[in-house]
Amino acid sequence: MMEVGGGVARAAVDKEKVRKLRLVTGIVALLALILDQVSKQWVLTSLLPCLSGPPGPECAVVTPFIEVTGFFNMVVAWNFGVSFSMFYSQHDLMPYALSLLAVGICGALVWWNRHNDRIVAALATGMVVGGAIGNVIDRLRYGAVADFLDFHVAGWHWPAFNVADCCIVVGVGLLLIDGLFSDAEQR
Repeated sequence: MMEVGGGVARAAVDKEKVRKLRLVTGIVALLALILDQVSKQWVLTSLLPCLSGPPGPECAVVTPFIEVTGFFNMVVAWNFGVSFSMFYSQHDLMPYALSLLAVGICGALVWWNRHNDRIVAALATGMVVGGAIGNVIDRLRYGAVADFLDFHVAGWHWPAFNVADCCIVVGVGLLLIDGLFSDAEQR
């Protein structure tokens, strides 16, 4: 049943493409989540372990930071807020509130992405969702997010961050680029 211009055939191709891109989104999200959790586990248990008990924000004796280069250190920092410690709070319910917000945003992104037919948006959505879920796991496990990458210049330190944060920032950047520069017909 072929319409003029191949409309039915194109619809079938588009559905298949969208299905494959959803799979790409899921795989990228899973890879981002695994990379984040494995890197945090390695830092917290092997590279910079707590010297007074299990890892977590309550650790009384932490391993000193490791200077990797003149501008980069490996540290253990606990973020009780969101990006750059915004909404910082040690209130008992804050990890749950921030986790609920992150899961809601992930759900909205996945819903928005359900008809996506662009590879950049699929990759970006997977990065954001995987990174956000990685940080949600930390909040539910420790009550805070484990950060360990510390870049600095002339004594000024950028807030410490982790692999999940990298995935979120790169993913959002790619979504912005895709939204600004893809053809209106593609959106």
